[in-house]
Amino acid sequence: MSDRLRDLLDLVVGSLDEPDVDGRALAARASFSRDHLDRLVRAATGETPVALRRRLLLERAAWRLRRGAASGTEAAAAGYGSPEAFSRAFARAYGVPPRVFATSDLPVALPARNGIHFLGPAGLTVPGPRAGGRDVTDRLLHHHLDRTRELLQIVARLSQEDRDRAVRPGLVIVWFEGPEETAGLLAERSVRTLEVWTAAIAGEEPPPAESGELLRRFDHVAPRFRALVDDVRARGAWDDAFVDALCEPPQAFTYGGVLAHVLSYGAVRRETLAGLLRELGYPPAGSGDPIEWEQARD
Repeated sequence: MSDRLRDLLDLVVGSLDEPDVDGRALAARASFSRDHLDRLVRAATGETPVALRRRLLLERAAWRLRRGAASGTEAAAAGYGSPEAFSRAFARAYGVPPRVFATSDLPVALPARNGIHFLGPAGLTVPGPRAGGRDVTDRLLHHHLDRTRELLQIVARLSQEDRDRAVRPGLVIVWFEGPEETAGLLAERSVRTLEVWTAAIAGEEPPPAESGELLRRFDHVAPRFRALVDDVRARGAWDDAFVDALCEPPQAFTYGGVLAHVLSYGAVRRETLAGLLRELGYPPAGSGDPIEWEQARD
């Protein structure tokens, strides 16, 4: 959603509790002529600002009625001068009067090709792009790799003493990998995990342990791991299995299970490392929240 459309939707939503707002008032708030505002919003949503606002008000009324609100109250809240006028408009939109809708299983959302709908108690749902959009695995993986690289850059600036300081005595992140008490170990295993699983999926021997500087190793393996995951996603092969001959004895894993393992333990490890770096006096710039990461990218 463009910033302009977001601003215009915010303008419409911000007016829902003001019963006397009309198209001219909305245009004045946007510093546009009414015709210009109508053209912009219609081009983006297929509805004029007034029509969009009227539909959202009815959807909000429907949501509240479903939760026991009185129709008279909803008449005023939806901008109608009387319960009778509200009931007629509601029945035209939903096919039943408010009192019938309240106990029905009819959907709250009215038909709208733009996919913009009221989301109780006071929000909206706005569809994103459907073609080429990032799914949740793509978001989680890209965020994990970006965040890990950010932390590795900080680790590269630590003195050897700080890297080796046992800030978390006895800490175990993954049960079969042993303690990770230092920033150096947490960083090393963040990279090593990607190296080992990339080699297993690709059917290769992993590089020797501790073979080079961490950032260089990460920048080599991260794009390869991402490409392997992208290929699995494109083929819809999450439930396909492969045999990891590096295990003793060899074991079969699904691609989806491996990615879930890498991201689950990786998130715990990297944010533990982030907390440890803060204690050492090297706080990361970000919080590690995928929402903030996505907002910064948009």
